[in-house]
Amino acid sequence: MESLTRRSLLKASPLALAAGFLHRSSTAISEGEDARGRVYPNLKENSLDPKISGAIKGEPQQHLTVLGAPSNLGLKPPSSGKEPGVRYMADVLREHGLVARLHAQDAGTVIPPKYESTIDPSTRIRNASAIREYSIQLADRLGSLLDQRRLPVVLGGDCSILLGSTLALRRRGRYGLLFIDGHSDLLTPETSQSGGAAGMDLALATGIGPEILTEIESSAPYVQPSDVVVFGYRFPAPEERSPAGPHPPMTAFSLDRIRTEGIDQAGAAAVTHLEGRPGFWIHVDLDVLSPDWMPAVDSPDPGGMTPTELTKVLKRAIWSRKCVGMELTIYDPERDPTGRCADLIVDILSDAV
Repeated sequence: MESLTRRSLLKASPLALAAGFLHRSSTAISEGEDARGRVYPNLKENSLDPKISGAIKGEPQQHLTVLGAPSNLGLKPPSSGKEPGVRYMADVLREHGLVARLHAQDAGTVIPPKYESTIDPSTRIRNASAIREYSIQLADRLGSLLDQRRLPVVLGGDCSILLGSTLALRRRGRYGLLFIDGHSDLLTPETSQSGGAAGMDLALATGIGPEILTEIESSAPYVQPSDVVVFGYRFPAPEERSPAGPHPPMTAFSLDRIRTEGIDQAGAAAVTHLEGRPGFWIHVDLDVLSPDWMPAVDSPDPGGMTPTELTKVLKRAIWSRKCVGMELTIYDPERDPTGRCADLIVDILSDAV
């Protein structure tokens, strides 16, 4: 993958400024090393493109900020008496140098309520009350960061953290959602076999499901279906015509469609669609990657994107001036004893920035 250092000097986006890479300077960008020992070039300002020089002189508009959201409330237990290991995701990615590689600030962690393995009989969803409580807490914290002109990178956790992220945006108005996931996550309590909100999160965020999770603060839906782009999903397969598949007015780019159109064209079309909104949020479930690359997820199903494909679409989305933040979910460090998958996640994110 191309070096973050080299590419960041070629473009000057709001997120590059947010990451703190392009600093105000009237003299030079001095030579130095990143967390992996890669050397920054010693480039004088007057050797750069005038647009880049202007960005270096300008005041950064936002600050890239990492926030931990280590909730596993939306998943079934992997075995009797054991909690899902996604609760360790944020800490492990920090240990693998993510904050430094992104040149980000660290806003700490929003601690989730206690995990319970039982299914609530009234909603048929695990931890429904706890997820509601946590969504409000996460939305409060994200709202504070957005008020401070931060650009959050939220580290889950499972996909149920989407409710907190979209609730925070709903409080501010109408926003779009780029939903990058190997699954459509449009299950309901009636169609889910696990009772886990992590397979229902997009349905819940768009107003489908029990009111305890869809009507937080009487603000359903948190995202309008017409403001959603589902990108990279392979389950359910489009030819199945499943009720859990994305349907209009959602915009859908299945993995097959992406491969037919090409990742560059599909990614550009997805982002362009969302740029008609005041802003948009990015959700990334790491099971969108092939298990050949990312086996450390709860559902390592066959097929999936390559790291290069994911990096390309993230780069196109993150560099949009309408991007207001993003979240990553489902990486389970307990399924990654060597740390190889953690390193890959850090590489993808830093290269996308």
